Amino acid sequence: MIRSLFLFFIAITPIYRSLAMQADIIDDLSAYFKAGNSKEIAKNFAPTIELIIIDEEDVYSKAQGEQILKDFFNKNQPVKTSIFHRINNSQSYRFGVILVSTSKETYRVSITMKKFNTAFLITELRIEPAKD
Repeated sequence: MIRSLFLFFIAITPIYRSLAMQADIIDDLSAYFKAGNSKEIAKNFAPTIELIIIDEEDVYSKAQGEQILKDFFNKNQPVKTSIFHRINNSQSYRFGVILVSTSKETYRVSITMKKFNTAFLITELRIEPAKD
């Protein structure tokens, strides 16, 4: 009996760890945006990502998306972030809105994620000036 229970816990630990790691992905992304860390953000990109930055919109590869985001951070150094909204109660979908303040302006970052295998990956990232 104890052996069966032990094996059960060993079997579910990787599943639980995967869910726990993904549970706070919006919090992690907010921290990466505050740091201007395009590399860590891009680790969460799907193989192709729809990227909308102000008036530029297109579908890019993961590497292209990272470079475009890096360029954005070079022009707009973040100083503060706050999570404005999140939807995390779906098994296959996540959505978050992060407000990113720079020395010049505040941006509204909308992040859409879909589940691929066991991880949520960003399929759309939209950065636009925040409306007052």
